[in-house]
Amino acid sequence: MALDTMIENPLPKRAMKAELLDAETELQLAYAWRDERDVQALHRLINAYMRLAISMASKFRRYGAPMNDLIQEAGLGLMKAADKFDPDRGVRFSTYAVWWIKASIQDYVMRNWSMVRTGSTSSQKSLFFNMRRVQAQLERQAQSEGTRLDQHQLHQQIATEIGVPLRDVQMMDGRLAGSDFSLNAVQSAEEEGREWIEALEDDSAQAAELVEESHDTRQLRTWLVEAMQALNDRERFIITERKLREKPRTLESLGTELGLSKERVRQLEAGAFQKMRKSLETCSREVQNFLL
Repeated sequence: MALDTMIENPLPKRAMKAELLDAETELQLAYAWRDERDVQALHRLINAYMRLAISMASKFRRYGAPMNDLIQEAGLGLMKAADKFDPDRGVRFSTYAVWWIKASIQDYVMRNWSMVRTGSTSSQKSLFFNMRRVQAQLERQAQSEGTRLDQHQLHQQIATEIGVPLRDVQMMDGRLAGSDFSLNAVQSAEEEGREWIEALEDDSAQAAELVEESHDTRQLRTWLVEAMQALNDRERFIITERKLREKPRTLESLGTELGLSKERVRQLEAGAFQKMRKSLETCSREVQNFLL
């Protein structure tokens, strides 16, 4: 039995020796915890069903997670189930706890499967834990019928069988195809081989781009200063407050300060922009192309 191999962890041994609760005792313990917050009753209930949690944890060993960690997550799920269990619903605690234990283990497995988030929606979780099984079934069925499914057909049938979007199947197949590997791993067996990280494209700005951007910024600033000189003091003030501040002021606040209506401030702003445009158009052909 799989549980017999977990000798290093004393918890499985204790769980196998725990008492078996009948329905009446289980109900009494559940009421004692829910109504009186009796910690002893909670411990007794959890210890009695820790065997169930460990058994479920053992079914997820094929995903490569340490067994002790799986047992710990199963125990957390069991405690959540005990905390939320309503004995008035007439359901055995073990039946209710199964869902919480399974959800806790599945969340742990998916969190630790890859550094890249594998999935969080219910359809993605269903795919993660069922895709390979369904794929094997479909391939066996196709083989028995003497047919062969290409990848697209296989993905479509998996999506239909599990009831998830095709794009989720394609995404999950790619993520399950291989595990994470270090970018510092050497590409070849040679000691002096290049690391994978050296093959990544540098997406930061290059020197030529930085120089060009700096030149454009200085040129735009020069054009702006020249265009602002075509405005009178009031227009220059409105443009500065409306467009050159980190937090632009409203037309209403400027109108209050200048003793003008909000509509009048808007008209002055529009007129100032028109003046600036005419001034810029006289600078050079380059500015005209920029304004088009």
